[in-house]
Amino acid sequence: MKRSVISFLAGVAISTVSPPAGAGGFELTSPDIQAAKTIGRKFVYNGLGCTGDNVSPELVWRDPPAATKSFAVLVHDPDAPKSGGFWHWIVANIPASARGLAQGAGTPDGKKLPEGSVQLQTDFGDAFWGGPCPPPGAGAHYYAFTVYALGLEKLKLAPNAKASVAAAAVAKNAIGKASLTALYGR
Repeated sequence: MKRSVISFLAGVAISTVSPPAGAGGFELTSPDIQAAKTIGRKFVYNGLGCTGDNVSPELVWRDPPAATKSFAVLVHDPDAPKSGGFWHWIVANIPASARGLAQGAGTPDGKKLPEGSVQLQTDFGDAFWGGPCPPPGAGAHYYAFTVYALGLEKLKLAPNAKASVAAAAVAKNAIGKASLTALYGR
């Protein structure tokens, strides 16, 4: 059963960790996607009946926790008919100095990713961006883009680690997170 838009967006659209007194809050934004708005065709998967350009959107974050040693970015569709939802993108070992990912960074070669970053296997079975592509007639799905501030420099994961294993390792080592949730349906 679909969650109500209001209750879902109130709890997930912008998720922040409480900053130290006097500091700004950890925040994720994008010039390419907007909270609670439909994701554009440019960022939609190209395959399985979807006809997007499959370009990863630009993501920008600010004010991470001071103890951050690296970042991870995960994109998840909790409404997918697969148990546990569907993982569309996992990027780990992003240097602590990074403040975002460029549009198009999610290519198979990852040349636009910050040095040292790695893309891990998604539920599409690939280790690069796989845009939204919900089943036809399923209504709009929510896509949670989340940047995690991690308390270690590198996650030690096998390149073929399952998305759920990578997500659990990220959650275990997170010291903060910021999210942006957008929609897509067909």
